[in-house]
This record gives sequence, C-alpha cells and structure tokens, in this order.
Amino acid sequence: MSFKIRFATEQDLTQIQDIYNDEILNGFATWNEQDQDIYYYQNWYRQHLIDHFPIFVVENELTQQIAGYAEYSTFRAISGFRQTVEHSVYIHPNFTRLGLGKALLQHLIQYASQHKIHVMIAAIDHENFASIKLHEYFGFKQTGYLPEVGQKFGSWRNLVLFQLNLNT
Repeated sequence: MSFKIRFATEQDLTQIQDIYNDEILNGFATWNEQDQDIYYYQNWYRQHLIDHFPIFVVENELTQQIAGYAEYSTFRAISGFRQTVEHSVYIHPNFTRLGLGKALLQHLIQYASQHKIHVMIAAIDHENFASIKLHEYFGFKQTGYLPEVGQKFGSWRNLVLFQLNLNT
C-alpha cells in the first residue's frame, strides 16, 4: 500500500467523521461521548480555514480511502497563547501499526515549525500508551498530569499533557 499526506478538503469530511466517531464509540483517544454529525465537521473544517490552522489527511493512493488525519488549533483563546497549539492525530482502526501516525505527526511538526508555532501540546489519556510512545519518539516531554479530570464509559480518566518546544 502506498500513502500520501495532503491537506484535507471538504470532500474528506465524511471519512474524517467516521474515524473520529469510531474513536468516540470505542476508544479513549477522545473523551467526547456523543458522535458528531456532518454539520459539526463542516463547521470544524471551516473554522480551521478561518484561523489558518491545518488539517492533514493520509490517503491510500490506490483507493483514496482516508487512513487518518492530524490537525492543530489554538491551545487557549487568549492572544498570549497565539504561538501555542494543541494537536490531534487519529488513525482509522484498519490502518494502525503501519507508521501512519508517525508520518502524520512528523508532517504536522514540520508544518508548525515553518508557521511560527513555538509550542505544540498533546492532551493524552493516561492509558493511551501508543500515543504516549509516539509523542516521546518525537521529543515531547510530559509537562502535566491531571488525575480524574474526565469521564468515559463510566470511569474517571486521567489526562497527561505532553509539550514540544519548536525552534521558532
């Protein structure tokens, strides 16, 4: 299989919706507990365009199936945080363990470095070991641990914050 990373388009939103909603229903990568309709993703996409924040997809070149996506947006809606972003990487369950998350995160880091982002933040469930390992691979350091700040599937969840300072 051959994959390429490119900017997301509005035509990708249904597949992005499927990837995220699967994680809502089956995983801990997001603590969102209610699946989202296509209007949510259209607004999310348009807001990224307005704010000049990227959304990248990794696409199977043969089938054009979206295997995953990565994005970042503002960390906090206060001007002093304008060079700090919080990012997400999601991979379709049929495409895990192929290095696609690593490729997307590397692409996102490079893009952020070229666009005057100083700090990237990842907020990760304490038991999402694959994501923790991925972020550590790229030099992210754990800078926070917030016990029992959220719930998913009836259990309290702990949030781990990872930070990467870029050379900007």
